[in-house]
Amino acid sequence: MFRRMERNRFVTIMAGGVIGLSSLWASTADAETILRLAHASAPESLINQAVQKFADEVSEISKGSVKVQIFPNAQLGDEGPIADGVGAGAIDIGLGGAVDAIDPRLNVLSLPFLFKDADNVHKFLDSDEGQKVQHLGEDRGYLMLGVLDSGFRQFATNKAIETPADLAGVKIRTPPNPVILATMKQLGALAESIPFGQVYTALQSHVVAAVEPEMRDYYDSKWYEVAKNLSISNYIWTANWWYMNKDKFESLSPEEQAAVKKSAVDTVVWYRGELSKTYADTQKKLEDKGVKVTTVNTAPFVALVAPVYAQFSTEWGADLVSAVKQAAASN
Repeated sequence: MFRRMERNRFVTIMAGGVIGLSSLWASTADAETILRLAHASAPESLINQAVQKFADEVSEISKGSVKVQIFPNAQLGDEGPIADGVGAGAIDIGLGGAVDAIDPRLNVLSLPFLFKDADNVHKFLDSDEGQKVQHLGEDRGYLMLGVLDSGFRQFATNKAIETPADLAGVKIRTPPNPVILATMKQLGALAESIPFGQVYTALQSHVVAAVEPEMRDYYDSKWYEVAKNLSISNYIWTANWWYMNKDKFESLSPEEQAAVKKSAVDTVVWYRGELSKTYADTQKKLEDKGVKVTTVNTAPFVALVAPVYAQFSTEWGADLVSAVKQAAASN
């Protein structure tokens, strides 16, 4: 009898201990914050490698109190819906070039021939004026974590583009970016806004005769199979804006906020360091595929795009456009 009573007492104590541990585990799980991060790039892309690095560092610095769950390849929608989702709080962190929901003035960095090269871009972004631009959108509930290069855009056709005359009357696929559309109009091309996934077929069936891709997209999407000349012009630079829902960020503890910010800064530095090698490797792969890569004398093109600056000075404010242009030229 005594042993049975002792055994029952032991079971009761152990059950109480398990319940206590379960409560502790539940409390720990409740304390863990999951941040949903979405982007439209492929799982094997440099962008996805960057956000994986970010996620690992956030978890390490926060000692596991913040975890980042990544949704690549437009799993939660394309770039526009991602930006909308972050604004609404359905997604915590997003990346992409679609900025209408954040602040259309962010497109100021895509003005034609604004930047000479990637080094020029990065010096601008790190400057006082570049930091001012990155605060746009805060009044709409967005906090910019950083900017990852989407890269410079080039010209690709089955005939090398050497002068503006080579673009005159040419049907060229572009994204629905207002700056790109306005620039193509000034260069004499006929812009067609065709969804990204339909570009290969559009080139193959001659719906369009040209594209203006970033080099990595040109290679990854195999557009070189149907547009075999790549003319390096760096005519427009575009960003992968990296932003977070401001309320969500402010809901984190000061230590967690610091972990997110430091990890984002470290990731931007890492990403920039990978770009030169990535582009060199991509160009070699293209040349190995038989693509003819040429470099464009941009002076005749630059001479034609002044009306684009005038148009968006009216739309976004002459002070903003002038300040950005001046800062870009001095960095």
